[in-house]
Amino acid sequence: MTINRRGVLRGAAYAATAGALTSGCAPNGRPSSARASSATPTSPAASPSSASAAPVLPAQITHGPRDRPRVALTFHGQGEPAMATALLAEAERAGARLTVMAVGQWLDANPSLAHRILDGGHELGNHTQSHRDIDAMGEAAAYAEIAGCAQRLRRLTGSEGHWFRPSQTRLANALVERAARRAGYAHTLSYDVDSLDYTDPGADAVRKNVLRQVRPGSVVSLHLGHAGTIAALPAILDGLHQRGLSAVTTTELLT
Repeated sequence: MTINRRGVLRGAAYAATAGALTSGCAPNGRPSSARASSATPTSPAASPSSASAAPVLPAQITHGPRDRPRVALTFHGQGEPAMATALLAEAERAGARLTVMAVGQWLDANPSLAHRILDGGHELGNHTQSHRDIDAMGEAAAYAEIAGCAQRLRRLTGSEGHWFRPSQTRLANALVERAARRAGYAHTLSYDVDSLDYTDPGADAVRKNVLRQVRPGSVVSLHLGHAGTIAALPAILDGLHQRGLSAVTTTELLT
């Protein structure tokens, strides 16, 4: 699989898990009205001569390939900078690479964290500008949320990143998918493992939530800014290691 100039991942398509599930990102607990598509869309950049090329990934991605011993630990990027830095350091001590889906307002307040994340070998993505309920927005407002964060990412790092994750919902609705594509994101990144760490259940509960559900190819939802998550991370990484699973960036998982 390769990444073309527009940041579109090309390769085998992995079926997204269907079903409207409650948000792992939002305090409202509202079920998402969207459903992950198991269809394989054609690349918007494809030409007639590229008809034999491998198709792109699904519009909404919940997990990667199940036949390789890799998982992606993805973090909703908000919270105290010191907590984010401590969590990154824990991951780096174990040789793990993370994906941080950053909120634009968080980057505005803490611009140095963008390079701290990338310099540690991790990946940075888009989690909207202000972390509002994006599935409840009109298309213009949803686009502004996505494009606003993309603008911050480009200004700070030179790239908007490959991945967009909708805010306060697990799955994007069709309107948000369109807005994301317009903003330059071919896919929305969901997850198949919800740690529920944003409810602050304690480090042991976070560890159990992750290790009970995780399997090869999983995309795990976690959050910066929660002490229990930092405390749970070494045990989570140890549990993955015992199962022969490596924590890699989302791009590494899907390529």
